[in-house]
Amino acid sequence: MTAVVEQEALSSDSSGRRVPTAWERARRRVDLEDPVVGWTASIGLTLLALFLRLWKLGSPRTFEFDETYYAKDAWSLLHHGYARGYVDDANEKILDGHTMGQWTDGPSMIVHPEAGKWLIALGEKAFGMDPFGWRIAAAVVGSLMVLVMCRLVRRMTGSTALGLVGGLLLSLDGLQFVLSRLALLDIFLAFFILCAVSCLVADRDWYRARMARLVPEQVSDPASYGPVRGLLFRPWLLASGVCWGLAIGTKWTAIYPLAAFGVLVWLWGAGARRSFGVRWATLRSVVTDGVPAFVHLVVIGGIVYTATWTGWLVHAHEYEKSLSSTQYTQFVKEQPCKVTVKDDGTTETSDNNVADSGKRWPTASEPDAHGLGEAVQSLRSLYYYHRDLYTFHTHFLNCSTHTYASKPSGWLLLNRPVGVAADTDIKPGTRGCDAPEGSSCIKQVLLIGTPTIWWGGILALVYAVGMWVGARDWRFGVAVVGTASTWLPWLQYDTRPIFLFYAVAILPFVVLALTLTIGKLIGRSRAPSARRTAGVVVGGSFVVLTLLNFAWFWPIFTDQLLTHSEWVGRIWFRRWI
Repeated sequence: MTAVVEQEALSSDSSGRRVPTAWERARRRVDLEDPVVGWTASIGLTLLALFLRLWKLGSPRTFEFDETYYAKDAWSLLHHGYARGYVDDANEKILDGHTMGQWTDGPSMIVHPEAGKWLIALGEKAFGMDPFGWRIAAAVVGSLMVLVMCRLVRRMTGSTALGLVGGLLLSLDGLQFVLSRLALLDIFLAFFILCAVSCLVADRDWYRARMARLVPEQVSDPASYGPVRGLLFRPWLLASGVCWGLAIGTKWTAIYPLAAFGVLVWLWGAGARRSFGVRWATLRSVVTDGVPAFVHLVVIGGIVYTATWTGWLVHAHEYEKSLSSTQYTQFVKEQPCKVTVKDDGTTETSDNNVADSGKRWPTASEPDAHGLGEAVQSLRSLYYYHRDLYTFHTHFLNCSTHTYASKPSGWLLLNRPVGVAADTDIKPGTRGCDAPEGSSCIKQVLLIGTPTIWWGGILALVYAVGMWVGARDWRFGVAVVGTASTWLPWLQYDTRPIFLFYAVAILPFVVLALTLTIGKLIGRSRAPSARRTAGVVVGGSFVVLTLLNFAWFWPIFTDQLLTHSEWVGRIWFRRWI
């Protein structure tokens, strides 16, 4: 009788309208607008983003920042199947058109997985080993991020307009834009993480709809776990696992959001079972949902990750011969970094945390195996290589410094951008410079986010925490968990050189928080009201302000010629120089 009374008490909202049951909500199709309009608008915005990213993509004609590593590694993967070292003057020769024969005999000690570099290699295969060729893959993937963002927000809100707002804000961010025009790995990392999370959101809808088809209305047996067998295979979860494998196969940092969203998937499953009447749903969901999620996300992701190292595995003997005892191998912790004052008064920091024991991988001295044994031997060598890479990332850089290094605690404030290219002191009257006498012009590419998005995003994230915890709106939880898992882990590495553009993996979740907040300002009802008008004005003003902000920074996103005074007008803080 008590259960019936509670059900009746919760059957209507404050306006007296009947609240549908969980079973009814799960069986009902998501109330989306015209799918043709939704897809057409999303693809149109994506094509606009692609046009902007392709505009003068080959300029400047140089290796910008870490392109010197990834573009050349990709070219080597394309021709040899593994990354080989390059001769000392390879950059100049490649830019002069001499792209072949610049390799050394041995493999290169790459410190990041290969998935992103294989994508760069596809662009080089199609367009050649030049700046356009090694950047085109990033431009395409950066544009596809806009499409995925549009579709994710549209699925979560049921609004094509809000989906377009989310895609537009993402396309107007400086970090995302500039990284879409560089052959670095972070744009691929951010893309695969966004795709993985989008698949998880789709799986949440699929899971509830599937459960509604398997359950009559409510689970009546207090000992029941609810449906299990019919939910063991989850196609969207499988797709997410593939994306997570590719994300980790680009950079290891994707492990953190994988773990965080894996927990969230379990809690979503528990919440769905609870709404269908399963008792002790959180504990029971560990088995019914946690185990399948682990298989779909972690096991499948691990298989995909290993597959991204296929080129390395095929040529494992090269690494066993040349790199089984490197400067990263068998590091032994001894004492802190030592700072030496040189004769000219400058300081030099040396890394005394490590020492090379001279040991080699066990596989380096074993006879070559054959068949399945060879595959196992190569996988063991890959394990030892990973151990060396982990040592490199956790110890080798601890004593290093870099001009553009930034503390991750200030990333949301855009504390320290990265100058990836600069042509300074261009004299008046030369190369189109119209600066007054005594001044000069400058061309620069600066990796910095659009301030309105990041600074406004801080407020939106605070609101998202309140909506997730207070109002229990799961959509804001995606933004909060995504931001926390792609940002907070970096705080443990703030003693080594890390850079602001790593925050591009955070960006989709900041944009999601902003877009959901704008949606709340506007409200659900489409009927004219003062609240809706105010929400449209505030939200629309923010989007327009962001567009103007992006346009203002456009010259330093795209290597445009500026007078010194025009450049200073865009460098708002001393730390941005």
